[in-house]
Amino acid sequence: MGYELRVERPALLTFAELADVLGRAGFEYRGSQEAGEILARHGDGVHVVAAWNGTLSGAPGSDWQVAQLVRVSALLGAHLVGEDGESYTVRDGVVEQVNGSASYEFGRIDEILAAGPAVWRS
Repeated sequence: MGYELRVERPALLTFAELADVLGRAGFEYRGSQEAGEILARHGDGVHVVAAWNGTLSGAPGSDWQVAQLVRVSALLGAHLVGEDGESYTVRDGVVEQVNGSASYEFGRIDEILAAGPAVWRS
């Protein structure tokens, strides 16, 4: 697995709450209450955004997946945090990564979501 981002919040996230939020926001879920995948559609395809096993995390391979994870986090009233402690958020319509005083802008969330899950090149 690549670099992992995790959804964190002060209160425990229950599967019932997760399912309710995902359904209202147009995400799909595949699996059981104990473990599964959060999916998002783009065009004719369905793409994995995150994994659920009592906690919610993802290993994005595109800006689109980061934007979807940020979106899920916000809908859950949570924070999206990386392995090195950086956070991901949407500010003024722009997806950004913040680490201390440094920040990196991925781009406008609406444009990223419209562009779809183009995989990052190494």
